[in-house]
Amino acid sequence: QVQLVESGGGLVQAGDSLRLSCTASGRTFSSYVMGWFRQAPGKEREFVATINWSGGSTYYADSVKGRFTISRDNAKNTVYLQMNSLKPGDTAVYYCASRQSYSLIFASPEAYDYWGQGTQVTVSS
Repeated sequence: QVQLVESGGGLVQAGDSLRLSCTASGRTFSSYVMGWFRQAPGKEREFVATINWSGGSTYYADSVKGRFTISRDNAKNTVYLQMNSLKPGDTAVYYCASRQSYSLIFASPEAYDYWGQGTQVTVSS
């Protein structure tokens, strides 16, 4: 069982930056693919970014490419999402997710086994 705890959300203005963190329990964090997803009110959960076990491979949704950066520190069991140039359309609850894999990265929420409780990000115009 893996427990994921997100932090770093908040209320910011358009153009500001935030860094989300997701810390995982357990000793096998380095074997997990990690992903960030978000869900706005009345909308389905959507993919934001994913990173492979080593941090050497990343993939982003077109809507955040060039503005968001996913990274990880396996020594700290933590994955980050640096969000720059935030827009009101980025307002959502942000979730991190994990799945054990050394070979692939995943953009579909169905591929992930464990989820955090989410952290709210609100961007005002």
